[in-house]
Amino acid sequence: MGERFGKGCHLHLIDGSAFIFRAYHALPPLTRKSDGLPVGAVAGFCNMLWRYVQTDDGHTAPTHAAVIFDHSSKTFRNEIYPAYKAQRPEPPEDLHPQFPLTRDATRAFNIACIETEGYEADDIIAAMACAARNAGGTATIISSDKDLMQLIGDGVDMLDPIKNKLIGPDEVFEKFGVGPDRVVDVQALAGDAVDNVPGAPGIGIKTAGPADPGIRRSGDAAVARRGDQAAQAPPDPDRACRPDPHQQAPGAAGLRYAAGRDAGVP
Repeated sequence: MGERFGKGCHLHLIDGSAFIFRAYHALPPLTRKSDGLPVGAVAGFCNMLWRYVQTDDGHTAPTHAAVIFDHSSKTFRNEIYPAYKAQRPEPPEDLHPQFPLTRDATRAFNIACIETEGYEADDIIAAMACAARNAGGTATIISSDKDLMQLIGDGVDMLDPIKNKLIGPDEVFEKFGVGPDRVVDVQALAGDAVDNVPGAPGIGIKTAGPADPGIRRSGDAAVARRGDQAAQAPPDPDRACRPDPHQQAPGAAGLRYAAGRDAGVP
């Protein structure tokens, strides 16, 4: 963040890896005529970034911005649980040579380009969002990744770039049945088939909150925001920034990492 980031500053954190894959699947294959290098994903990525730059104004405009990338498919979570994301295929062969070009393109837009070996883009985004909040500023996460919804609140929000829709606590409750500071608990119970993380048998996202007595007793999940009848315990905005003392071996509540600080991002 540097010394200049603080009160009155607004940080935009763009999920660059999500942009790349969305661009790759949205456009037909394109190659550079001179040498046949695949560039379709790069072209789509640049179009998305240019659209972001062109429309990024008004009272929500950032004072700081960064595009965050996954460094590779292997992270510290694979050391804890080798089956983590093991079912996912490797990126398409014609996408591999485009990864470094998207980094070059980001720098050409004069936007910070950040990735860290051993960590996912989610971890870096979460750590930087927490740092922005702790410095007295605000942050907007430009992503539709549900794993980042645990960070929403107290100066941090999300913008779904596909729907161009802001995601706040109400949208989080609609999806998970709990507030943002209980999302990690719900995901621990429900698991995540996309990441090959098992959950408790018979429990899904919509039933995990009501199924866990600990979440019910906490108050802020059982009586989450519901219009005029909403009555909710004070949220804990730093929950996603702290180590989880109940971390277990992989299983029903395994890989129970809140994104960000407890991932140990440098």
